[in-house]
Amino acid sequence: MDTESRYKAFLQEIGQFIPADRIYTDELRRLAWGTDAGFYRLIPRIVVRSAHETEVIRLLQVAHRLGLPVTFRAAGTSLSGQSISDSILVIAGKNWEAYTLSDDYTRITLQPGIIGQRVNEILRPYGRKFAPDPASVKSAMVGGIVMNNASGMNCGTHANSDRMLLSARIVLADGTLLDTGSEQSREEFRQKKAGFIEEIVSLRDRIRENTVLAERIRHKYAIKNVTGLNLLPFVLYDDPFDIITHLMVGSEGTLAFLSEVTMLTERDSPCKASAMLYFRDLREACRAVQAMKKLTDSRGEGIVKGAELLDSKSLSSVGDPVVADFTGAAADGKAGPTEETETVHRKSSGLTAVLTETYADTRQELTSHIQAIKELLRDFETCIPVAFTDKEEEYARYWAIRSGIFPSVGGTRPLGTTCLIEDVAFPVEHLPEATAELQQLLARHGYDDACIYGHALEGNYHFILNQSFGTEAEVKRYEQLMEELKTLVADRYDGSLKAEHGTGRNMAPYVKYEWGADAFEAMRAVKMLFDPHNLLNPGVIFNDDPRCHISHFKPLPLTNARVDRCIECGFCEVNCLSCGFTLSSRQRIVVQREISRLRQEGSDPERLALLEKQYDYPGNQTCAGDGLCSVSCPMNIHTGELTHDLRQLQFPAGSTGYQVGDWTARHLSGVKRLLRLVLTVADTAHAVLGTALMSGITRGLHKRLGLPRWTPDMPQAYHIDRQTGQQEIPAEAPLKVVYFPSCINQTMGLARKSPEKLPLVNQMISLLHKAGYEVIFPPRMDSLCCGTIWESKGMPDIADRKAAELEEALYQASGQGRYPVLCDQSPCLHRMRQTLGRMKLYEPAEFIYTFLRDKLEFTPLRQPVALHITCSMKKMGLADTLYALASLCATQVIVPEEVGCCGFAGDKGFTHPELNSYALRKLKPQIEKWGIRAGYSNSRTCEIGLSENTGIPYVSIVYLADRCTRRKESVTDRTGENTQSLHTQQI
Repeated sequence: MDTESRYKAFLQEIGQFIPADRIYTDELRRLAWGTDAGFYRLIPRIVVRSAHETEVIRLLQVAHRLGLPVTFRAAGTSLSGQSISDSILVIAGKNWEAYTLSDDYTRITLQPGIIGQRVNEILRPYGRKFAPDPASVKSAMVGGIVMNNASGMNCGTHANSDRMLLSARIVLADGTLLDTGSEQSREEFRQKKAGFIEEIVSLRDRIRENTVLAERIRHKYAIKNVTGLNLLPFVLYDDPFDIITHLMVGSEGTLAFLSEVTMLTERDSPCKASAMLYFRDLREACRAVQAMKKLTDSRGEGIVKGAELLDSKSLSSVGDPVVADFTGAAADGKAGPTEETETVHRKSSGLTAVLTETYADTRQELTSHIQAIKELLRDFETCIPVAFTDKEEEYARYWAIRSGIFPSVGGTRPLGTTCLIEDVAFPVEHLPEATAELQQLLARHGYDDACIYGHALEGNYHFILNQSFGTEAEVKRYEQLMEELKTLVADRYDGSLKAEHGTGRNMAPYVKYEWGADAFEAMRAVKMLFDPHNLLNPGVIFNDDPRCHISHFKPLPLTNARVDRCIECGFCEVNCLSCGFTLSSRQRIVVQREISRLRQEGSDPERLALLEKQYDYPGNQTCAGDGLCSVSCPMNIHTGELTHDLRQLQFPAGSTGYQVGDWTARHLSGVKRLLRLVLTVADTAHAVLGTALMSGITRGLHKRLGLPRWTPDMPQAYHIDRQTGQQEIPAEAPLKVVYFPSCINQTMGLARKSPEKLPLVNQMISLLHKAGYEVIFPPRMDSLCCGTIWESKGMPDIADRKAAELEEALYQASGQGRYPVLCDQSPCLHRMRQTLGRMKLYEPAEFIYTFLRDKLEFTPLRQPVALHITCSMKKMGLADTLYALASLCATQVIVPEEVGCCGFAGDKGFTHPELNSYALRKLKPQIEKWGIRAGYSNSRTCEIGLSENTGIPYVSIVYLADRCTRRKESVTDRTGENTQSLHTQQI
C-alpha cells in the first residue's frame, strides 16, 4: 500500500470512532493547528482533536498497523520544534482537563490538557501549589510541562516534573495502555510485555555497571538538563515501572502518549517577598547570585528561592525604569563626552538586574531572611539601594515582567525576522566567567540586539536572537553560532545545551556530542524499546539529519501593523473564547500571515483563494473581537482589531454594506423604533405560541435561513418618553449626574419571564434618586450611540462619527464636563473612554462604589449570587470594583472559574449562538453546584446569553445594588420632582 493509500485508510478507520468535526484535513485548519510557538513549521496531513484515552488507544493501533507517524501536542507553547508534524498531529488540549485531588491535597492527578496556572488555582485554597513553574505556566498545559520537563524560575532541579512525578498513565506506540500507579495494570503489562520489562531491567543494570556513565548521569543532572532522553531514572530507581514512569519526563512524545499523571504538590509558603537588585555589570550580578545560593537558614535550607538575571537589553525591552533612568541620564549629557557621561553610558550598557525572591512560614522569619540577604549584598556594588516588597500586587508585577521577557523582546524585533530563544545551563561555580563568555560569543557573531536572562540561581540562561533566515549568509551565521555554542557549553564548562525547553529539532544534532557515545546509545536503546518503528514524533531528539536545526523555518511575513509584532507564543489563547472551537487568536494571525505570504509571492493562487474562503467562518464570523487576548499578551496585541480591519475590507466606502451602515447611523432613532417593533412582534408571538413552539420555529428559521435566533430570554421592547430625554438641567441640584442609557437599554426592557419589575433605565434612576442625585439625560438621546456596533462591523469612520456626536451631546449636558457621565453598558463605556476625552465617564459598578456607597446603607443578601465580569470591565481594570460592590450586596459572591468572554459579542449571540454556548460551556455546572438562583453583570446582551445558558436570570448589578440598599438618613430627599417628571413605559 503506498503512502497516500495508507493515509486514506487511516482516515476511513478512525472516522468510525472519532466524529468528523474533530478530524481536520482542510488546508486552513491543518495550517492553523500545525503551528506552535517555535521557529519551525511543518504542516500535518491530518489533525485529530482527541477527546479521551480510548480514542488515542484505537488511533495509535490504526497508525501502528499502517506505519504512519504520529505527533502529540497540548498547548503548543513549545519552542524547539517538538510539537509540529508533517504527518498525523493529535491534539490533547481542551478535552483533557479533568483532575482529582487527594484528601490531604499533597497529590493531584491531572490530564494533559489542563493549564499549569489552573492547577495553581485549584491548589491555592489549600496552601499548595504546582511545583514546576515555567514562564509559560499561564498558557502551557500539564502534558507539555511534564513531557518537556519544563521547570522555571523557582523549582530548580529539586521540584521539577521529574522529582514531583509519582505515576503516569501512558499509551505505547502499538496502543498498549499502562498505568504505573495501578498494581493491576502493572501485572497485566508484565504478562503482556514481559520482554519489555526485561529490557528495562537489563538496560538499568548495564548503565549502573558502567560506573563512568552512571557518574556522568549523576553529574549532568546536578544542574538543569533536558538534552536527549532522561537517563536519571536508571540511576535513581530500581523498580522497572518507576523507571518507565520517569522516562516519560522530557521524552517530548517520542516514547508514548501521556494521558494522565499523578504528581506531588508543594507547600505554598504564606509569606513572600521579592526585590529587583541592580548591579553595575553582569559579572558582579553573577558573583552575587553565587553568594546568595550559599545563604541558608537554621534548618540548612536555602534562603533565596529564586534569582532571575536580566541583562540591560532584557531590561530595556520591557521598559524597566532604572535602566531608562541611566540611559536618560547619559542622553542628557553635553555635546562632547565627559567623564561623567561616559561613566553613565558604561553603567547603563552593563547594568544587570537580579529579580530575587525569598519566602517563609512567618512574617518574623521572612524579615530575618530579608535582613540576611541585605547583609550579604553589602559586599557587592549595587546601583540603587536594595528594597524588598512583601506586597503581592507589587512583586507580582516584577514576576509578570520576567515571564513576559521572551514575547516582549520578540515583539521589538525588526519586523519580518524570526525570534529565537536558546536555553543553556552552566555549573553555578563557573557562572560569572561562563556568562561573560556567552555574552561575548553573541557579540562576536553580530547579534548586537541579543539579550541574556534566566534562572541564574540554577546556572540556567536563555538568550534571545532576532534572526533572519532570508539569505544563505544569515543561515550560515546562525549555524556557526550554534557550533561555537556547543563548544562553549559542552566542552569548556560541561553544561547543558538544553536546560528546560526541550531538545526538539533545534538541538537534536548535538545530543550525542553533549552526552557522549555511551549515553547516546542508552537513549537510542530506550527509543527502540518503546517505539521500534520510529512512529512517535520522528525527527525530535533523534534526527539523522545534521542540518535539521536549520531547516523548515517558519515564515513571518508582514501582514498587518496591529499584529506584526506577534511571535506566535500562544500566551493569548488562554483568554480566546473561540480557541478549541474554531480558531484561536494566534491561529488567526498564523493564517493571515500565510495569506499575506501567498499574495506577496503570487506563486499559488489556488491555495490563496482556498484559505481566504475557508477563513470566513472560523476566522472572521466567530471572532468575538472582545480583545481579552491582549490581556495575556505581553505585547498587548488585540487580534480583534485585526478582525475589524479585515471586516473593513469587506465594506469599502461606497459599497452596499457600507451604505446600509451609514444609513442606519444617520437614522438611528428610526432604527431603534423598528427594533422595538420587532421585539414587540416577537413577544406577541411568544405569548400566543408558547415557549416550546416559538423556540422550535425560530431554531428552524435560524438554521435554514440564517435569521437571528430568538430565545425565551429575549427582552420585551422598551421606550423612554421623549420629554424625559430632553429634560433640562435643574440649576439648584447639588448632586447631578448625566445618565446616557446605551442603545440596547433604550430599546430593550426585561424578558417576559424575568423576576424583576422595572426595566434597567428605571431601576438605575431609582437607585440614583435614592442616593440624592438629580438625573440629567443628554439631548437627542434617541439618535446617539457610542459607535461600537459600526466599529465591530468594520466601519471605523462611521463609529468615530457617532462617538463625536455623542461627545458633543454629553459635553453640553454635563455643563462642559462639570458633572460625571454614567453609561449603563460596560462595552459601550469602554469605547466611550477610548474616544471621548472631555468628561469623566463611569459605568454603574464604578459609579455606585465610588459615589453612592457612603450615601446608602447596605444589607447584604444571605444567599450566593453569581457574578460575570465582562471583557470590557477586565480591560478597564474594574473587575475588582465590580466584585467589591457585589460583596457589599451579598454574603457569598461566586465568580465562576474558567469563564471569560461570554461570546455574545453584541449580536453574535443571535447570529452565531453556538459561539455563545461554547464560551459558557463550563458555567452551568458551577451554577448548579453552588445552588445559585440569580446572576449579575453589566452588559444587557451578555446577560441574555448568560441567562439562556444557565437557566437562571442574569441582570445588571444595578438591580442587586438597589435591592440591597436603603437611603441613609443623612441624605436629603430631593427625588420627588424628578420622579414625577420621569415617564417610562414597557411595551
